[in-house]
Amino acid sequence: MPREMTAKFRTLIIALLAVALLAPTGATADGKRKHHRAPAPAKFTQDCPNADTEPTADNQGLIRAAILCLHNQIRAERGLPLLKENARLRRAALGHSTDMVSRGFFEHTTPSGVTMVERIHATRYTSPHFAWELGENLAWGTGSLATPRAVMKAWMESPGHRANVVKRAYREIGIGVVAGVPSGRGRGATYTADFGVVRR
Repeated sequence: MPREMTAKFRTLIIALLAVALLAPTGATADGKRKHHRAPAPAKFTQDCPNADTEPTADNQGLIRAAILCLHNQIRAERGLPLLKENARLRRAALGHSTDMVSRGFFEHTTPSGVTMVERIHATRYTSPHFAWELGENLAWGTGSLATPRAVMKAWMESPGHRANVVKRAYREIGIGVVAGVPSGRGRGATYTADFGVVRR
């Protein structure tokens, strides 16, 4: 992994841990906790098409599907609930990836100070009437480091990112993949994965 990308991932781990502190602890709107029956262990045996495909402006749907598949492979191996795509989380993730590439930054909080939680709130994924938990992973890479498999490998080798991938509480995910990188150099892609659960 190039030195610049390694530094980016190290910086991101610190930001990711800070974001985790912003998430609610699970209290509902009335201050009481709700108990939910644990789902049955997940079953998932599918191989992941396009996991080694480099993203372009024309194949972002295929890349998004590959990233979702890789998440669910990892979760199934651990007996965790599989993640389902959520359109509102995807809107938040895609908007953030697009923003990072267009404005040349790589952080959970935008240069204008908008946080991950605020971005997801704006899509109305969350509600003041229900308890929720949110998380986010970011990555960018060029060449072979931009493939879904390479990005998932980097996330799983980072404790902070891995914690989001395998967090039992999460039920939904939104994935935003954009051709281009925040540095403006080289062909590659920028990824945002937004995780969530809303307890109604």
